[in-house]
Amino acid sequence: MAEAQEIDRRAILAKSALLRHLSAEQIGFLAARCTTRRCRAGETVFERGAPGSSLLAVISGRVKVSVVSTDGRELVLNIIKPGEVFGEIALLDGGERTATAAALIECELLVLSRRDFLPLVERHGEIGLRLIELLCRRLRATSQQVEEMQFLDLPVRLARMLLHLAETDAMPVPGGRRLNLRLSQAEIGTLIGASRERISRQLAAWQRDGVLSHEAGHVTIHRLDDLAAAAD
Repeated sequence: MAEAQEIDRRAILAKSALLRHLSAEQIGFLAARCTTRRCRAGETVFERGAPGSSLLAVISGRVKVSVVSTDGRELVLNIIKPGEVFGEIALLDGGERTATAAALIECELLVLSRRDFLPLVERHGEIGLRLIELLCRRLRATSQQVEEMQFLDLPVRLARMLLHLAETDAMPVPGGRRLNLRLSQAEIGTLIGASRERISRQLAAWQRDGVLSHEAGHVTIHRLDDLAAAAD
């Protein structure tokens, strides 16, 4: 059983964009030092402002990374899928967490301590370059998200979000593509900075037109071309 768990750890680490360029020996070094953590749906992984001492990778499930305003409004910055890592900023500087992470559904996570990871970065400069690339991608995505929220109408923002999920986290079904992630209207709103009521009205309009369906939290896109036209 322990051997199987070790193989899983290696596979998850080797699949991540941050670590996939490491040698098998380096991956094995990190895998041997990882611990695992299980989280229930809705459970907080870490809070914004908490001390950051580890990098995490998703083995199974989905984790949302978000910030909450002083008046209680939530903005989801990212949804972390299996094979992806998060918590890298605090891993590098040992500072406070810059956002809150919570399990969207039941999750299993790999946890890699800063004290085990940084010596490897110091010895292998290419790992540091991969971290910089990852942080730059996250920064670009966040900048684009803020820009879209400021300048684009809700139908465009919603269409772009749904298209992104259809490309990266969906499965083919008869008559379209169904998003793997089960999302309520309120949760969709937190992804693009809109109220549940506005999301409800727009989804209902697209459902009447046959563009998509939204049942029991599952969105199925039936006409990708129409949604792409709305995204433009």
